[in-house]
Amino acid sequence: MGTVLPFPQREAGGQQQQIGFTRFELNRIVELYGRMVSAGLWKDYAIAFEPGAAAFWAFRRTAETPEVRIEKRPALRGRQGMWALIGEGGQVLRRGHELGPVLAPLERRLLKVVAG
Repeated sequence: MGTVLPFPQREAGGQQQQIGFTRFELNRIVELYGRMVSAGLWKDYAIAFEPGAAAFWAFRRTAETPEVRIEKRPALRGRQGMWALIGEGGQVLRRGHELGPVLAPLERRLLKVVAG
């Protein structure tokens, strides 16, 4: 049986160890997920909260590896940025300090050319 930990877990120094998404961040991600589902590109998702990161995984089909992973790692805030878009093979597709530019490659997939 697993160990149940209180949420949020705190370190000995009093710092918060558990990372999560804010309401705005989660709304932005889930809104993009909904548009990808309606376009027929994604079918399922998963959310993981680890001690150093929070991740949103999007799947093309339920029984596959995730097509993309959106990660938030506040420890990297001063370096490359705390947001990362990670592809199916584990390669980092985009990294940044803000969520919007990191999600831009996914939103571009939803654009359609309209003949005038």
